[in-house]
Formats: sequence, structure tokens, C-alpha cells
Amino acid sequence: MLNSVTIMGRLTADVELKTTSSNISVCSFSVAVERNYKDADGKYPTDFIEVVAWRQTAEFASRHFSKGSMIAVQGSLQSRKWKDKNGDNRIAWEVIAERVYFAGSKPAEPQTEAAAIPPDEGGAEFTPTPEADLPF
Repeated sequence: MLNSVTIMGRLTADVELKTTSSNISVCSFSVAVERNYKDADGKYPTDFIEVVAWRQTAEFASRHFSKGSMIAVQGSLQSRKWKDKNGDNRIAWEVIAERVYFAGSKPAEPQTEAAAIPPDEGGAEFTPTPEADLPF
């Protein structure tokens, strides 16, 4: 059997890490994923996909991602069934994250004095080799 899901989108809220009674890290979050076509209003419809991450994946996600972050998630699709307060059968679908990846640019960090090295003091300049000198 094959059950593989990959999604990429923006987090709808900050990732909150929780711990089970067995001391296992877990977090759940929602990813807003745009579809690849425009609707009649010229907008891309968006799906809000629920994701659950466990253990080190949950810890990594909670440390490095926050609301609005672009994230890529690789995992599997799982259903969860229950009865609501009225006794009706309900089902929820969620992605169980095996891996999460940075999918956007790195946030800008303030530049410190140590990191501000003028180009003429920190190393050699790159000079391209003329095409005639290339071995092919």
C-alpha cells in the first residue's frame, strides 16, 4: 500500500508543543495550501490542512516555525473517527508529519559588527575565467 502526502503552504497559527502523559512531544497545526488554479473571482482557493507531528519532528516544528511561515510537510494521510455530543459519527482527516522543511526565505536577522566584514577585508574576489580557458 502507498500512503504518501506532501504539502506546502503557510502556517495559520503559531506551533504549540505539548507533551502526552507518556512524556512524548506532539504538536498539531494547520497549513493554508493554495490550489493551483483561480476561481471565478480570480483568486486561488485555499485548503486548510490539519497536520500532527510527533517527537523530534514536533520539537523541530515548534522551535523553528510560527504563524505565516512557509512550510513543507511530508508524511501520510490518516483518518480519525469519533461520535460527537449528539451521537453522530464524525471523521477528520489529517497529515501525520514525518518530516517538515523550511519552504520560504530565511528571516532577516539584524547585522552585528562581527558579521559586517567589508568585501575587501574578508577574502578573495571571484574573477570569472574566460571561456577560452575552460577544458570543454
